[in-house]
Amino acid sequence: MRNLRSSLAAVMGLGTLAGSVHAYAAERLVRTPEAFEAAVRASIPGDSVVLANGVWRNFEIMFTGEGTAAEPITLRAQTPGKVVISGKSNLRIAGRHLVVSGLTFKDGFSPSSEVIAFRKDNQALAFDSRVTETVIDGFNKPDRAAEDYWVGLYGQNNRFDHNHLQGKLNNGVTLAVVLSSVESQQNHHHIDHNYFGPRPPLGSNGGETIRVGTSQFSRTRSLTVVEDNYFEGCSGEVEIVSNKSGGNIYRRNVFVRSQGSLVLRHGDGNLVEDNVFLGGGLAHTGGVRVINAGQTVRNNYFHGLRGDGFTAALVMMNGVPNSPLNRYNQVLDARIEKNVFVDVKQVLFGAGADQERTLPPARSTLSGNVFLGAGDEAIFKAEAPIDGLAFVGNTVDGVAPPTDASGFEAKAIGRQTLPDGRVYPDAAARQALGLQAPVKLLAREETGVAWYPKGDQAVAFDSGRVLKIKPGQDQLSAAAVRAKAGDIIELAAGDYAEGRVVEVRQPLTFRAATGTQPVVAFDHATLFSLAGEGALKLQGLRLSGARAPDAVGNAVVRVSSSAPLSNYAVELLDTEVSHLGRGAFAVLRGEKGTFADHVTIRGSRFTDIGGVVLDLAGEAGGLGLYGAERVDITGSQFTRLGGPVLDLLRGGTDESTFGPRVWVKGSTFRDVAPGHPSMRLDGVQVVKLDGNLFERAAPARVTVHVGKPDLSEAGNTGAALEIVDQRK
Repeated sequence: MRNLRSSLAAVMGLGTLAGSVHAYAAERLVRTPEAFEAAVRASIPGDSVVLANGVWRNFEIMFTGEGTAAEPITLRAQTPGKVVISGKSNLRIAGRHLVVSGLTFKDGFSPSSEVIAFRKDNQALAFDSRVTETVIDGFNKPDRAAEDYWVGLYGQNNRFDHNHLQGKLNNGVTLAVVLSSVESQQNHHHIDHNYFGPRPPLGSNGGETIRVGTSQFSRTRSLTVVEDNYFEGCSGEVEIVSNKSGGNIYRRNVFVRSQGSLVLRHGDGNLVEDNVFLGGGLAHTGGVRVINAGQTVRNNYFHGLRGDGFTAALVMMNGVPNSPLNRYNQVLDARIEKNVFVDVKQVLFGAGADQERTLPPARSTLSGNVFLGAGDEAIFKAEAPIDGLAFVGNTVDGVAPPTDASGFEAKAIGRQTLPDGRVYPDAAARQALGLQAPVKLLAREETGVAWYPKGDQAVAFDSGRVLKIKPGQDQLSAAAVRAKAGDIIELAAGDYAEGRVVEVRQPLTFRAATGTQPVVAFDHATLFSLAGEGALKLQGLRLSGARAPDAVGNAVVRVSSSAPLSNYAVELLDTEVSHLGRGAFAVLRGEKGTFADHVTIRGSRFTDIGGVVLDLAGEAGGLGLYGAERVDITGSQFTRLGGPVLDLLRGGTDESTFGPRVWVKGSTFRDVAPGHPSMRLDGVQVVKLDGNLFERAAPARVTVHVGKPDLSEAGNTGAALEIVDQRK
């Protein structure tokens, strides 16, 4: 057998590695896609196919075979972390007892609907197979609206463990368990010890990190176990984990500064136990949202969560009578037991109650839970009757019990700070309350892989070198070519003229030297163009469009949707923009398919501008897409504008996002958008107007399509806010 294998390897041009696992097992080192395909065809149980170190570009990997439990067939990297799959590439696995390990997907995107699929096609699925110690980092389709899964689990008894996934920016779930065939139901998949790193807001529905099932198959049992995973900065939308099937277990997972919740969206009889939710005081950090029947939530720990509404620490929703599959079934027979809540903003009963969602939770019990706060915080809120809930043996300390509800005892509870920083009832209090010892906090280092850095790798403004430039022609564009991410380009006093577009493909700052206010004029339709990973900060400059051409769609800063896809940021600090008086000239224009993490204007002045200052309404339509998560305007002046200060659109009635959010404070609107609103805020979820002056300027118009947006105004001079309610 060995001699025959050696002969076959020689004929096919395959290297054979020493040190076989079994007497007749072969390890084939391959260096080309053709050699890989030949090696896979030749593999039998116990064999390994080894990808040589290097970059494998435009490589669609089809790994099929029939191993055994004792002798799986393995595909692995020669050295974990040194085999990079890039370009238009993906991995499909089909067969039985297959193992994949050590690959890195980076600098590309999948040409299909998944990066890693536990299937060859709809008929050929994977069973009893495993993907481990593999990385997917920023492997995004160029079009933000184009949907894919990074991981699609099909078949049965598969394991996805010790992997590292971060930086998904386009539409679609990071990891999906798919139940679309009988062979993929009651699957017993195991998802464990993975690191799910930062996923920034998507700006629409479809930004979940994990989804188990779909509405269509929500009455099917999946029997999937999701345990011992670490979620850090997973903030794609309100559902970090979206459960849409029955019989699943979510256990010992850790959620750190992740905006959203673990949501039992559909499906009955699921268990959520021993999980840890650490909000760190970040807005919109949530816990568990309960919908449907027979759900159990026990022994979980919630600390520093600042979410409310759908992302409160604990949410029990109202249901829809005779609910269709894609809406909300009534909460029935839920058991919320022995959970510890410390310093949380809200616990909400009957969430979403409206003319459609009229069925409050019923036949459900909250027992033995502990709520710790400071002072006498009012964290409990009910939007529907709570007489269908039984409260038994719950204890509060520093928290006001729910109004008109028995089953809560207020008393002092001894507290201790654990070595990992968690505040918890001390041993005596735990014994008196019948609580278990604190569940061990899963360490970040116990998840993912050891050879790839965890956490947000984004480069911050002003974190690099200072490059000093002098007045003259095309100085800014030349400096941008030399600059590296995070660099500061400092302008000396004087006049600058740009005959080129300044290309910004990484975070850059252009700032005035101390005590100066240099003037930058330009003669193109655009001064700054942001693309790829571009982000722009302007500080202390005077920008003039007096020499720019009279063209439709002009913009001082234009954001392109060209690849690679990335969220951007724009900050204008102590900056003056003027003489954009012709046509529809904008200061900032985001194209369709672009998304701003934040746009900040502080201490700046805008005068004689023909169009919109911030044109962020490119995402037309009713799909819930929008162009910026947060817009902050402070201490700024807007004078003689032909269009509104801000045009921001979020269409549709979806409730899966937090934004857009708009704060305007201490600013002046004078002679703005004659005959039109001073700001058009369509579908914006949070609007706060504080201490502004509106003089010969109409109010900001907020159009409401869904939900209960947070709209407030205080201390403004002149009419500041007009609300148009289009909710049915």
